[in-house]
Amino acid sequence: MNLRISLPTEIFAQKTEVLRIIAETHEGSFGFLPHRLDCVAALVPGILTYETKEDGTVYLAVDEGVLVKAGADVRVSVRHAIGGTDLSQLHDAVKREFLMLDEEERSVRAAITKMETGFIGRFAELQHGK
Repeated sequence: MNLRISLPTEIFAQKTEVLRIIAETHEGSFGFLPHRLDCVAALVPGILTYETKEDGTVYLAVDEGVLVKAGADVRVSVRHAIGGTDLSQLHDAVKREFLMLDEEERSVRAAITKMETGFIGRFAELQHGK
């Protein structure tokens, strides 16, 4: 298989002759072999594993994203990715980096919701004033 991992600003990794890929989804871990049927999977923050003859088993911490398998091509698009060799350090990186980002996003969404609510309230007051 040909694996390409894309971030919003760059191509993180591009590998050929990938023997297998394991990715985490909302439904659990899924393995992808060269002859698996084409599919699309929504990824959750976790560890993506792939294996090549040249590199052996490689572990990547990835943020949420999407995986698309079409023929021999597997495209992974995620917001963030971290490479490493120690699986426990990558697991800690997922917790520290990616889950913390989710918390920051929730805070931003809450602030935006408060602003929208205030705007709607003031707009309603203007409408009643007419």
